[in-house]
Amino acid sequence: MNGGVLVTGGSGFLGCAVLQALQLRGVHPLTASVRSTNVDLLPELHLKQVAGLGPDTDWKACVQGVNTVIHCAARAHVMKDKTVDPLAEYRMVNVAGTLALARQAAEAGVRRFVFISSIKVNGELTLSGRSFLPDDTPAPEDAYAISKLEAERGLMAISRDTGMEIVIIRPPLVYGPGVKGNFAAMIRWIRRGVPLPLGAVHNRRSLVALANLVDFIVLCADRERSPRAANEVFLIADGEDVSTTELLREVARAYGVKHRLLPIPARWMRFAAGLLGKGVVADRLLGSLVVDSLKARDLLGWRPVISMNEQLQKMTQHDAFF
Repeated sequence: MNGGVLVTGGSGFLGCAVLQALQLRGVHPLTASVRSTNVDLLPELHLKQVAGLGPDTDWKACVQGVNTVIHCAARAHVMKDKTVDPLAEYRMVNVAGTLALARQAAEAGVRRFVFISSIKVNGELTLSGRSFLPDDTPAPEDAYAISKLEAERGLMAISRDTGMEIVIIRPPLVYGPGVKGNFAAMIRWIRRGVPLPLGAVHNRRSLVALANLVDFIVLCADRERSPRAANEVFLIADGEDVSTTELLREVARAYGVKHRLLPIPARWMRFAAGLLGKGVVADRLLGSLVVDSLKARDLLGWRPVISMNEQLQKMTQHDAFF
């Protein structure tokens, strides 16, 4: 990989893993943008503190001498967003902030910009027997997904104006060592033996192991290895679609504990969730979301580097869960 690489969101779950992978591949110089330099990252990195991701952020020091930007930083999806205008907040960071970075990167001579978007741009659920494809008509349903789609479109416009190559990656749920949020909560429930009414769910969900996503990001960041990735949209997944019940069983097996999954019919849970105003939560647990990542395999020759079981086993060794 020729030239320097900037990774935004370097102290985050994904950004930190990307930096570690790039260092193992001998990429140099390697720069990480972080909100605070008081973070425990690789000592060889060039840390650049930024005041946040917004329309007025000055990225000049970060993009100087950089050939590739991997943009992981974002206002993350918030389940219970209490801001007055969530869409405006997401647009400020994920759209205006991203496009400001991209424009400054193009002006500095950056050749490729890898943008980590979200499968939520495609939609929230897939019908039985169907999969999301990169060329599907976008169907974002919440403010976060709308902001990611608008950023994607803005980046493609910048590419047309400047010639800087854009690569857009839309991952589904990412899991791996250090994962937070709902996946971490699920692990805690399983390890503590909490009874869960999810023993008879027959949906299909695509996930992507952190190691697989990072490997694909690094491939897309290398213009020599992936020239055909320029200005393309990719969906990426493990290729091991599982039901919610199967996933929970796999987690229990990896952690060596006995699960307590109660075989409650899905229709009963949907009814109860509707009464409680939790229909969206029920959709995520009981509905299907299947991703077709054949484009990544056919166009770039990419294959998953780790299985779901192997990634879960690595997670059991991570201190955050003990």
